Amino acid sequence: MGGNSPCASCKLLRRRCAKDCIFAPYFPSDDPHKFAIVHKVFGASNVSKMLQELPVHQRADAVSSLVYEANARVRDPVYGCVGAISYLQNQVSQLQMQLAVAQAEILCIQMQHEPVMPTPQMDPEDKSFLLQNSLPQYLNLGSSSNVIQYDSLKRETIFEDMIS
Repeated sequence: MGGNSPCASCKLLRRRCAKDCIFAPYFPSDDPHKFAIVHKVFGASNVSKMLQELPVHQRADAVSSLVYEANARVRDPVYGCVGAISYLQNQVSQLQMQLAVAQAEILCIQMQHEPVMPTPQMDPEDKSFLLQNSLPQYLNLGSSSNVIQYDSLKRETIFEDMIS
């Protein structure tokens, strides 16, 4: 930047800020903490090398990423931002599972409250009606425990479909 207000980097490193200072556009003097944390984690020389290797239009994004990673490294020296990302991914997975369980419970409740279809009036002479509509009910499941088992299996299948 030159002149009378050196950038945050030159101020921290106690050197004269040149007109072509690589840090000046990205570390203004009014935000010294931004450079201080990046310098603490990566070192000024490494940051300078990284910025020089990048095209000018990518440097601002790189500085933003370096500041984010440096802050994450201060909070978690071992994992840095990867630890934060992993934590958030686990949280998303847990919330997806909770949502699937809640949706399955809603379906189960809806299935329990489904109205039973009334049996239509049957003409005693019409034997085909008996074969098509009533007989399958009698042949299907003999006891109420089988109906409960079938209902339970149906719920499990619906739940498995939802979470996969």
